[in-house]
Amino acid sequence: MNALGVATLFAKEMRRFLRVPGQTLLSPLITTTLYFLVFGWSLGSRLSEVDGVPYARFILPGLVMLGVVTNAYLNSASSLFVMKLQGTVVDLLVSPLSYAEILGAFVAAAVTRGLIVGGIMWVVGALFTGFGLAHPLLAALLLVVVASGFAALGFLTATWAASFEQVNLLPTFVVTPLAFLGGVFYSASMAPPALRWLTRANPIYYLVEALRWTVLGRADAHPGAGFLVAGVLAAGAMAAAYAVLRSGWRLRG
Repeated sequence: MNALGVATLFAKEMRRFLRVPGQTLLSPLITTTLYFLVFGWSLGSRLSEVDGVPYARFILPGLVMLGVVTNAYLNSASSLFVMKLQGTVVDLLVSPLSYAEILGAFVAAAVTRGLIVGGIMWVVGALFTGFGLAHPLLAALLLVVVASGFAALGFLTATWAASFEQVNLLPTFVVTPLAFLGGVFYSASMAPPALRWLTRANPIYYLVEALRWTVLGRADAHPGAGFLVAGVLAAGAMAAAYAVLRSGWRLRG
């Protein structure tokens, strides 16, 4: 293993997003605060509890999951796409790094960004709801696996994309709608039958509920389903990203 090369690429990716802290770190801080002001306080005053949990605390795991997923995806997607535009991705492909090492460095940096943003969102939300965690180690494990899967999806999307608009297709038209229909702000058990069916057919729902279980110690869906979805997603996306990187599709020439 070329440890120095992997560490160098990882450090380069970290510096890239840390150079714009207002966009990568301050933005989720403001967004989370607004969510809690609007939903936690305004709606929470009318809907005091969901399944016996204070409403503001109920929505926190879903917001953290959304922040981790979005930022892990965008970090690898935007970085690789810019390298394609600048033509520097070819230099990376001929460097003394294996395909697995290149992908690993990209994914590790994206996971780190996702966890940093998720941690910021957790701290902000915990100021409103309390800092208790039912299963902290399992929460961290779940977020790492989920972030790895979406980082690999970002890598795949950037490989395929020909414009920034295409890079943003997945988070704008898939991830965000699925998250909002995935039980972030409501419990599936309290929803009308049609919405309940739609929610339980949504894979993001199981990720949110698994994280909700690690935070609250209770959830509407079995947490094992969420861990299974996360594992399958991460394994499939990583395998696909590795295959595409090794083939050089849309990266060479």
